[in-house]
Amino acid sequence: MSDAEANRFAARARRYARVGTDVGGVAARIAGARFFGLDLDRGKNAAQLAAALGGLKGPIMKVAQLLSTIPDALPAEYAAELAKLQSEAPPMGWAFVKRRMTAELGADWQSKFAEFEHHPAAAASLGQVHKARAHDGTQLACKLQYPDMQSAVEADLKQLNLLFALHRRMEPAIDTSEINQEIGARIREELDYEREARHVALYREMLGGSDLIRVPRVWPELSTKRLLTLDWLEGRRMLSFKDAPLEQRNRLAQAMFTAWWFPFSRFGVIHGDPHLGNYTVFETDGAPGGINLLDYGCIRIFPPRFVGGVVDLYHGLRDRDDALVVHAYETWGFRNLTRELIDILNIWARFIYGPLLDDRVRTIADGVKPSEYGRREAFRVHQALKEKGPVTVPREFVFMDRAAIGLGGVFLHLNAELNFYRLFNEAIENFSLPEVAARQAAALDEAGLPHPEA
Repeated sequence: MSDAEANRFAARARRYARVGTDVGGVAARIAGARFFGLDLDRGKNAAQLAAALGGLKGPIMKVAQLLSTIPDALPAEYAAELAKLQSEAPPMGWAFVKRRMTAELGADWQSKFAEFEHHPAAAASLGQVHKARAHDGTQLACKLQYPDMQSAVEADLKQLNLLFALHRRMEPAIDTSEINQEIGARIREELDYEREARHVALYREMLGGSDLIRVPRVWPELSTKRLLTLDWLEGRRMLSFKDAPLEQRNRLAQAMFTAWWFPFSRFGVIHGDPHLGNYTVFETDGAPGGINLLDYGCIRIFPPRFVGGVVDLYHGLRDRDDALVVHAYETWGFRNLTRELIDILNIWARFIYGPLLDDRVRTIADGVKPSEYGRREAFRVHQALKEKGPVTVPREFVFMDRAAIGLGGVFLHLNAELNFYRLFNEAIENFSLPEVAARQAAALDEAGLPHPEA
């Protein structure tokens, strides 16, 4: 049976026209300024690019926001402007929703639910969520993909090259070719809701024993490649607890740490988008009990060797073992490393690992203003790489780094005070690469997911 919404030329062409005109106009102005030797006003051009993207919605919005969170993927002025963009898209109206649901579940789709709310509970860049109720009374979350998203994604990923071309024109410190490939692979995976359903099954397996984290069930009979139906997990926004007592904020931070580091250290799996909107807080006896994990589109499964590199780098930095540090970078895929480049990478590594190397109770920023957190280190790395680089960032590193920064941002919002050193060392206690490989293989087989390339 043919897929009417597969990557279609006509839909791609329409998307090229919309995206290419707006983004290309900004690129052309920058190229013209360079050609005629005129000074570039990065701030002005960045604002123009953000304005152009802001009217487009859809996948390129998600890509732009993602780029803004990867250190040095874009010049600072562009990253700052793109970070302001909201991924909220105008929701599909009820007539649209009915057509979409009919396409996914058949003409009698409404009879398969006891209730189905007409207005979406949330609308994002690739789809929207409707609250519903099953015939047995269970509250449901129905995630419905917008029409022609596959075509839009392919068109937008082509236009992504324009964004990287902007960067190359500005004497980049980092070769972004691997970043481009990684973003494309992850965005394409997010379109496949059958794969996301398997991600949910994987997380239920990995975190099933935790009382701090709740993972919903999938309803296979109400799910397709473009419709994913899960249990509705009731909860409050994470930021509603930012002024809660310290003990409560610490519990939520510990839940976030567990939800992120436990799957990675034991199974080689991370949630690549630790955005506050992907979590809510469930309460027990009127107090926060833990977190609900709501979205499973952006999941990165690493070969076990990459996990070994993360642990090796930690031990290398802790024990001042330069050989182990270099081994870790090479395990990740960094090539042609000189002493100067290793020292530059270590600036960023010590920033990311800093709280994990410090055996005391502390905040993640430890006295640094949240607005300044990481900026000094990022500036030093950028300046040094401009002189000694460029360096090619391995694609596997992209989402690991982004997720670690995003997780740190959650800790900043909560202003939690924890012993991150002890939490991390508990996570990697008795670490064994063969055991991670065996554990990962068993979990992936159970969830029906392919194994990562070695």
